[in-house]
Amino acid sequence: MGMIIQGATGDWEVVIGLEVHAQVSSNAKLFSGSATEYGAEQNTQVSFVDAAMPGMLPVINRAAVEQAVKTGLGLKAKINNFSVFDRKNYFYADLPQGYQISQFLQPIVGEGILTIDLKDGVTREIGITRLHLEQDAGKSIHDQHPSMTLVDLNRSGVALMEIVSEPDMRSPEEAAAYVKKLRSILRYLGTCDGNMDEGSMRADVNVSVRRPGDELGTRCEMKNINSVRFIQAAIVYEANRQVDILEEGGTIAQETRLYDSVKGETRSMRSKEEAHDYRYFPDPDLLPLEFDDAFVNAIKADLPELPDAKKDRFISEMGISPYDAGVLVAEKEVADFFELVAKGRDAKLSANWVTGEFFGNLKRTGNTLATSPISADALGEVVDLVKDGTISNRIAKEVFEEMFDTGKSASAIVDEKGLKQVSDTGAIEVAIDEVIAANPEKLAEYRGGKDKLLGFFMGQVMKNTGGKANPGIVNKLLKPKLDG
Repeated sequence: MGMIIQGATGDWEVVIGLEVHAQVSSNAKLFSGSATEYGAEQNTQVSFVDAAMPGMLPVINRAAVEQAVKTGLGLKAKINNFSVFDRKNYFYADLPQGYQISQFLQPIVGEGILTIDLKDGVTREIGITRLHLEQDAGKSIHDQHPSMTLVDLNRSGVALMEIVSEPDMRSPEEAAAYVKKLRSILRYLGTCDGNMDEGSMRADVNVSVRRPGDELGTRCEMKNINSVRFIQAAIVYEANRQVDILEEGGTIAQETRLYDSVKGETRSMRSKEEAHDYRYFPDPDLLPLEFDDAFVNAIKADLPELPDAKKDRFISEMGISPYDAGVLVAEKEVADFFELVAKGRDAKLSANWVTGEFFGNLKRTGNTLATSPISADALGEVVDLVKDGTISNRIAKEVFEEMFDTGKSASAIVDEKGLKQVSDTGAIEVAIDEVIAANPEKLAEYRGGKDKLLGFFMGQVMKNTGGKANPGIVNKLLKPKLDG
């Protein structure tokens, strides 16, 4: 699966690591009681602590700590009962304190694992290095005034989890799979809403290239990318840029770069040698964060079933294909909807209807799962009617479209239009006899060895009954009559 770039002097392998900043789902900020709602008017969610007024002291938000521990458990990671908040010192207009409270040497969560899902059911394990809590900075706004930059501090102090991966990914596809899986796990856990377009999940992407099997090359970091598509495009551009430099005998400067999604290229922002010193030291206003095993165990007891476990259960207990199971568990809401449809029913048939007709009709009508006019129960009724032979699969699809457009139930439409499948053998025999009587030449050809004509007769019987004959019964009765 690795991305290999063929240069004039040989092959290059791409190495990728991601630092994902996920905004903690919490009604208050990390160290203050200010609200965290998205889209509020500028500077209306700012307390004295967020604005760094002198003498204001931070107080840790217990809910944010619980969410970080929960996420660590979801990533099968080591939970550190003792962690320290540090000050990361740098000057920027939207950082009123002149430092960011973060965690450096002693984070709340240590090493973990995330399993990514690739093509053809292949999976790979990507190492998680750490997860630490930190506060977000404000936002500089450059397009509201011709000569001034304005600052909105609504985000200042918002709780973030920085989730750092090992440099274990080898292609843009693997990086995309990692972000999608991480987003899915966070949403299942309820610890981050994963809305990349609202900035509640952003990624810093580290890219380096090397000869396959060599030591790691020098990496460049691309900051704050907020879509899976842009992450992939940035990796492709940056990896090729580095190979071109190395092929010409140049060296890669370790630096922070910006990905321009309009031009589809990366540009240098600032060099980031080790000289870039944030002068980390423990924040004197905050005691180390300590909690006991009972605190962790209480959170562990409350963990939901996560996508990998759910997928395994769908495959082993319900007999669903790995591909369909993967589609169904990607979003928790879809998995929950499917389980309601499949309850007490044929799980495979239910899965086919959810991933096929149901998704297709959502797309056709411009709906999402949340706005669907069809409930799980209403879809379940369609599955029942197909399963017990009341209607054929073809008619069920037409009925389902009408349900989407009218909101009527399946049985109401079937009754109204007289669509019940005919399973009465007597009625079907009459139809078969009529078709055979009307096609003597075709019958002679069939009996002369043209077996393929069985399909023709089958089609004629279905036509004769308006598509309502139960195909299984037609099949059973037709062949003996044709063979004479």
